[in-house]
Amino acid sequence: MISTVKQSAFTINGCDFIRSKSQSLASSRRISVLPPLPAMKSRRSSGVSISKPVFVSSVESFGGLKRSNEQTDSGLVKCKAYEADRAEPIEGPESKTEVARKMKIGVYFATWWFLNVIFNIYNKKVLNAFPFPWLTSTLSLAAGSLIMLISWALRIAEAPKTDLEFWKTLFPVAVAHTIGHVAATVSMSKVAVSFTHIIKSGEPAFSVLVSRFLLGESFPTAVYLSLIPIIGGCGLSALTELNFNWIGFSGAMISNVAFVFRNIFSKKGMKGKSVSGMNYYACLSMLSLLILTPFAIAVEGPQMWALGFEKAVSQIGPQIVWWMAAQSVFYHLYNQVSYMSLDEISPLTFSIGNTMKRISVIVSSIIIFRTPVQPVNALGAAIAILGTFLQSNEVEFAYCIRDKRR
Repeated sequence: MISTVKQSAFTINGCDFIRSKSQSLASSRRISVLPPLPAMKSRRSSGVSISKPVFVSSVESFGGLKRSNEQTDSGLVKCKAYEADRAEPIEGPESKTEVARKMKIGVYFATWWFLNVIFNIYNKKVLNAFPFPWLTSTLSLAAGSLIMLISWALRIAEAPKTDLEFWKTLFPVAVAHTIGHVAATVSMSKVAVSFTHIIKSGEPAFSVLVSRFLLGESFPTAVYLSLIPIIGGCGLSALTELNFNWIGFSGAMISNVAFVFRNIFSKKGMKGKSVSGMNYYACLSMLSLLILTPFAIAVEGPQMWALGFEKAVSQIGPQIVWWMAAQSVFYHLYNQVSYMSLDEISPLTFSIGNTMKRISVIVSSIIIFRTPVQPVNALGAAIAILGTFLQSNEVEFAYCIRDKRR
């Protein structure tokens, strides 16, 4: 049963509490903010008898009194309760708002995975015909920057309000993002898409190691043990990869490290900043584009690009232009949706979604590009991904325990 208590415009903050049956009546009298339940207005559909003692199971945010915008309008506080002969709280139907939120998150996830699969397909097609990963990476960032500038100019999206301090804190994030993006593209230009993503599934392991040895954070033993299947699975896949290439392997590993530092810099620098996920990624793309462009020109250069483009057109035809445009646009769109979803969910849910995304990319790329896979190679990939999933849960649990102790 979900019981509702009037409390003007205040929210009760704190944690759940449970009273024993022998103390329930005395305890309920001491809590002044919870008036007795009306004896004559029980709902038969809930199957609750008011003649039996009802124990409070949990109160949303019980503790200090703070104002809440959500409860200022309705003046309601939700409580959970159970009858004396029941072992579990009586649950009421989910609110329409919560159902709508879950549906929204589901749409975000489905869109995120779909766009990422499409990007990886076109990205690999472009790199097979036009093997210039530095230019390909630059075009991806340029397309996203152009899309967002047009959206802001046409007021399709609200432009963010930024200052010099914002761009200063964003700069190290952009550097790490640029390195990770280019390294991953270089990897895909040398090896199969599936192999790159198998190695990149080891990113959480790097996150734990960097946090432990550089930031001094400690984790439970279970977190360190979860690194064994991640490292072992990635190693098994690398050893049994039919088209193994050191540049491709190194690029995926560098990308892992770079994205770990990007996440660390982002968490440290963006505390207290009121920029939406979509606009945050747009600003990140623009700054990364400014960083990457001179390096792309220095490493590859217009002359190599011109010769490579002529060769690609002669082999593929004019559709190479469409492939390049598609991979650039889809790169921005899938990243934008992922940052938008991060606004709605916890880091654990995002991490699980990211792991599931890699599974969809690996499976789809193997099917579309008919990548030969040995059973041992597939086993290594499965072990690495399972380890990533387990580690995500253990790390999130460790952070929850740490926050409660504080």
